[in-house]
Amino acid sequence: MYDLLIAPFADFGFMRRALVGGVALSVGAAPMGVFLMLRRMSLTGDAMAHAILPGAAVGFLVAGLSLPAMTIGGLIAGVLVALLSGVVARVTVLKEDAALAAFYLVSLALGVTIVSMRGSNVDLLHVLFGTVLALDDAALILIAGITSLTLGTLALIYRPLVLECLDPGFLRSVSRSGGPVYLAFLALVVLNLVGGFQALGTLLAVGIMMLPAAAARFWTDDITGMLLLATLGGVLATVAGLLGSYHLGAPSGPAIILAAGCLYLLSLVFGPVGGLMRHLRPRRHLEA
Repeated sequence: MYDLLIAPFADFGFMRRALVGGVALSVGAAPMGVFLMLRRMSLTGDAMAHAILPGAAVGFLVAGLSLPAMTIGGLIAGVLVALLSGVVARVTVLKEDAALAAFYLVSLALGVTIVSMRGSNVDLLHVLFGTVLALDDAALILIAGITSLTLGTLALIYRPLVLECLDPGFLRSVSRSGGPVYLAFLALVVLNLVGGFQALGTLLAVGIMMLPAAAARFWTDDITGMLLLATLGGVLATVAGLLGSYHLGAPSGPAIILAAGCLYLLSLVFGPVGGLMRHLRPRRHLEA
């Protein structure tokens, strides 16, 4: 049991770094996934994850695989796409989801083109799928800082954010905080995607955000419970993915997301709140 579960982290520093980075990322990103799900914006998270790619690619073009350059570029690109899609949705006939989809496709193609022109296939794979086993001190500090900022901001805007997700009309009738809260929420989503980009790349970063959140929805109706379960699910997926990667020789980033996907499928089948088994189980007479 020691060799199976503990030895990989006890014997190898890169595994410990990957574990710390993945856990920190789960603590910050999974709650964002819960609120995206409650707002019916799950696919928006995926679009935003791809939107940071051209900014990160420009940072790569300027400074190579430089953490500060790629982080700043990705952050600027993500915020810019969020703002542009909102403007397009308000001044044209396009809805916000269509505007985001258009920007997402352009961003993905542009980012891949930029990286391919400057770097090799290895560099492109690094940008698209991340290198969770190669996290250094700077990357860990960045992810931990984003997580700390996320938790602190959520503590400040939690009540209006929950209202804005569940009943925005009521929030508008009693307060003018809806707009600023929504912008703060989008900024946190972009920040966590930028942090996830360092470990999982632009294609997989949204996985650690949305899959644990979707799994948590099958276990509870309580928002606080969903936040806690989503965070726990992200941590479990990180541990299981890293261990599976170590013992089976699979790529670590995809292994983490596959572990989160398995957790989602188990929740889909066995979850007591809307899971498949609950629908298949015979109900008692007059049972709701």
